[in-house]
Formats: sequence, structure tokens, C-alpha cells
Amino acid sequence: MSDKDTPDSSSSDDTTAKASTRAPAAGKPAVSIAKRQSNRRKVLRTFLLTGGVLGAAMSGFLPLAYAQKKRLRPPGALDEKDFLSSCIKCGQCVQVCPVEAIKLADLIDGMGVGTPYIDARAQACDFSCDAVQCILACPTGSLTYHKPAGFPVRPGAPMVAKPVLLAKEKDAEPTLNLAERIGVARLTRPEACLAMQGKGFKGPARGAAFDGKLRYMSVDRWKPIPVSDYKYDVEICDLCEQACPIKGAITVEKGIGKDGKPKGIPVVHEACVGCGVCEMVCPTEPASIEIIPGEGWRA
Repeated sequence: MSDKDTPDSSSSDDTTAKASTRAPAAGKPAVSIAKRQSNRRKVLRTFLLTGGVLGAAMSGFLPLAYAQKKRLRPPGALDEKDFLSSCIKCGQCVQVCPVEAIKLADLIDGMGVGTPYIDARAQACDFSCDAVQCILACPTGSLTYHKPAGFPVRPGAPMVAKPVLLAKEKDAEPTLNLAERIGVARLTRPEACLAMQGKGFKGPARGAAFDGKLRYMSVDRWKPIPVSDYKYDVEICDLCEQACPIKGAITVEKGIGKDGKPKGIPVVHEACVGCGVCEMVCPTEPASIEIIPGEGWRA
């Protein structure tokens, strides 16, 4: 073999050394592959730990944020502080509600998790039970016909007279044994109200896909039916008045607007108990009229 064909061992060693270790930049030490991988793992752990800390912080913050939103409690509920301290979250009120209006609060409600509430827009309390079964079912008095002596009473909460249930108006005892209202209806978006625009309404109140229920006396005064099954046809919208289960709680006052056209103004009266039926059937989206939870009556 010639000298040209004989491999140079020193040259081979140099090549191997260069392949395994790069010459460091001026003033910087060489970093091995293992070291770089270790650094990347540390950075990744830092990101994960930071995300975990932030997530834990948010999990505590969100319930506090959502807790600021007032919930509409079932009929007969004590004032919020007393209600939260006395409710054992047994769900008995949920089980007896004939229209399934009462739900249990989830984790975002913080201290109120598991407590009953009503989302009137989704399903209002239409008093299909007649005797307010949720109060009868409550084992602790969190829902009660009459507050024990010494318990605070919200201004404007007491009913001047027992509310008359329209479905029972002609019965021997047409009233509900309800001493305090759970809220008050307010026309929160008057600019969207169809009546105030002089517009009518035709068809189901919330469309064919809405699954809420309501007792319509013209259909069956004892049994609630799907709201989507009932068709309205009015020249000036008055669905809130038509659907309200309490006598004299709300009326749509008809008149002539400044433009000379017929219009209506929904007017809430002192008989309002805050059941939420007006909010549920309001055909505008979002609802023009809403229940303000815990609100007292004011003229």
C-alpha cells in the first residue's frame, strides 16, 4: 500500500474531536448536548409551574367574580346571607318543581355552589304547583312562607296583599301564601320593546326550538305546555301581560305615540312577585324586560 493510501491517524483523531466538540465562541464556554437538554427541561417546568399557579389563582378568582352576580332564588327564600348559611343543598326543591325551573348552582358560584336558583330567561316559575311546593319541600326553612322573628326584611320585599293566581281566580282560595317577593320585573331595554315600537307579534314567543314550559289557562289551567306550542297573534305586543300568572302584576298600557301610531308601554305593578314569566316569554333577544333578583317594590 502506498503512503497516499495509508490513513493519517492524527488527521482522523482531529476530525473526531471536531465532530464531538465545537470550538466555543470567543469568551463563551462550550455547552454539551446534555446540558442544553437539561436547560430546556428547566424552562419547560418553569412554564408549567407558572401556568399551574395562574390556573389555581383563577380558579379561586372566578367564583368570587361570578358570586357578585345576584341569583334569583326560589319563592320564599330568606335574604341572601341567611339563605346561604341555612340551605343544606339537598335539592328537594328541585325535585318538586313541575316546570323544572329550579337549578343547582355550579362551581363558579363559589360559596353558593349547590344552592338552588332560577334562570328566568331559560325557565321561569309559573306557579304551576299552585301551593308553592318548593317551600313545602324545604327541610331547613331556607324557603319559607313566613320569616322567623328577628330575620331582616328587605325594603319593598313584603307583599301588601297575597298575590292572586289567575289560574285559581275563580276558586274558593285563589291566593298564593307568599309574604315576600323574590324580585321585581323591570323594563331594562325599553328601546328594544316591541310594544313601545308599536309592533305586534305573531308565532311562538321564543321560537320553535325553545324548550321552556308555561301554564296557559286557555289551553289547560292545570298543566304547563311547551312555550313553543303556543302561538301568539297580536297587533301590539303584550306577551308579558298575557303570560303573567299573577293578577294585576303587569299591564301593557295602550296609547298613541308622538308619531300618531298605536304603541304600548309595559307597566309593572306592586302585585309583581318576581316570578320571571315576563322575562321568559319576551320575544326580543336579549329580553326587553327582566327580573332584578332581590329587588324590592318601589313606585
